[in-house]
Amino acid sequence: MEKHEKQIPICPLCLRNIPPDVPQSLHHLIPKLKGGKKGPTILLHHICHKEIHAALSEGELAQHFNSVEALKAHPRLSKFFNWVAKRPANFMSKVPKKRRT
Repeated sequence: MEKHEKQIPICPLCLRNIPPDVPQSLHHLIPKLKGGKKGPTILLHHICHKEIHAALSEGELAQHFNSVEALKAHPRLSKFFNWVAKRPANFMSKVPKKRRT
């Protein structure tokens, strides 16, 4: 790879490429409201990020789901990440705002 070529990041949850023209967002592994303002972040597809916040509360994220491994191990999120991994990188779908259990 040439020095001037920029490497396309990969979503650590669904393992798809995140091209620059695809909706993306930074996820704070510890929510900002729970003390993670200056903590570690990961770059995700926007749809993956929305699913995390639809499934888990800020408290759950801070206490139990503050790593990539923990997020991937959550039953609902694991199922979602496996499902969305089969979609194109620019795939978008509505994610319910209300928490599902």
